[in-house]
Amino acid sequence: MAAGGDRDGYGRGAAVLSVGIGITGLVTYAYFALASHSLTEAEYGRITLLWSAVFVTVCILYRPVEQLLSRTIADRAARGAAGDRHLRVAATIQLALGLAFLAGALAFRDRIEDDLFGGSAELYWTLVVAVLAYAVSYFARGFLAGSHRFGLYGGLVFMEAVSRALFALAVAVGIASGQSVVALGIAAAPIVSLAVVPWALRRHVARTAAGDLTPAEAAEARLLDEAAGGEPGGEPEFTLAHGSGFAVAVLAIMAAEQTFLNAGPLIVNATVEGAEGAILAGFTFNVLLIARAPLQLFQAVQTTILPHLTRLTALGAGDPFRRSVNATLLAIAAFAGCVALAMLAIGPWLMDTVFGGDLAYHRLGLVLISLGMGLYLASATLNQALLARGLAPAAALCWLTSAAAFVGFLLFGGLDDRVLQVEIGYSAAALLLCALLLGLYHRSHPPLAAPADTVAPQAMREAS
Repeated sequence: MAAGGDRDGYGRGAAVLSVGIGITGLVTYAYFALASHSLTEAEYGRITLLWSAVFVTVCILYRPVEQLLSRTIADRAARGAAGDRHLRVAATIQLALGLAFLAGALAFRDRIEDDLFGGSAELYWTLVVAVLAYAVSYFARGFLAGSHRFGLYGGLVFMEAVSRALFALAVAVGIASGQSVVALGIAAAPIVSLAVVPWALRRHVARTAAGDLTPAEAAEARLLDEAAGGEPGGEPEFTLAHGSGFAVAVLAIMAAEQTFLNAGPLIVNATVEGAEGAILAGFTFNVLLIARAPLQLFQAVQTTILPHLTRLTALGAGDPFRRSVNATLLAIAAFAGCVALAMLAIGPWLMDTVFGGDLAYHRLGLVLISLGMGLYLASATLNQALLARGLAPAAALCWLTSAAAFVGFLLFGGLDDRVLQVEIGYSAAALLLCALLLGLYHRSHPPLAAPADTVAPQAMREAS
């Protein structure tokens, strides 16, 4: 009963968030389309490098805390735990990561500014400001996801995308001009999006003061605590070491994830000399948008499924857990198949129309990226299931192995067509990752806090 109610909440949350993030994905596409048509190919290439550098950094550094908060808040809500120690621990980790980035960025300013951005101080400082602003944004995302505040979560990412796109639009219509203005949108976006945070904090304070659990939820939480051997209503221990251990494993996963999404353009830029490297990097980035753009929509599933599966794990609800994962995998397979067929039919024409440029998009490569995207999304789903089961270190090993194989192929694959090499490498590495995570998933079993068929009914009887 409890599991069923949570499944309904997961479906509603995923649906609401999918709408918001789907629109966000389209707005993000608009940002790059406007930038591509407003800037020279070399300038657009540097914008894509800035984007890649920002999101490689923030996803590696800050998504571990987002995932930590999402999982921990959901687990504590299922068990009825009180206190805010987990928030303080997560904030401490996030602050430390932000300061570590700032120290590294200042220490290596000359190399970043000259080697990555061609001597542009504006792009360097845009990188620094954007990464620091995203520290707060990702903390807010984790809090909202774990608290099932999916409407506000969607509002945050939507405001971020719209505010960023407005800078590119200003250049496209002639209100402003230049690469620096387009880049400024990347730094302004996370700052503007934080306008939703006061709403979330006000609701949190109000719910904490009034009491957050219904009688049925309180009874269920008490039974869960007793089944786990804890004190009824007590607060499970959550230390800095505990939070850091999970965050380090997820940090490794995020590093591997960003390798999949961004290593292609970065390695192409580093191995092809001069302006041609930036142009080819921008072209490769456009190809990989076929894989990246669905991730915007899939973010809704990732955001909602981790707290959902964490709650089912706490309840010991194995069958609903497996059904949720299987349904998500089937939906991904259908979606990826449709995208691959669309790329086979109109892929080159569509990419030329959206992005323009002088280089030609190859049909086979676009289909390969579409299939790799499906395998990657399936891997991301299995990863959330493993995180919910507390298997972050084992999942991290699968990710690191696959990412290393991808980079090795990019560096030593030996193909003259560098873009085709990225397309083949991405798809093959995604297949390897999916196989490794699927094997781990089938070998693992969710820990049972209490029998799922007795906890919820007994809790409801006590509550009544």
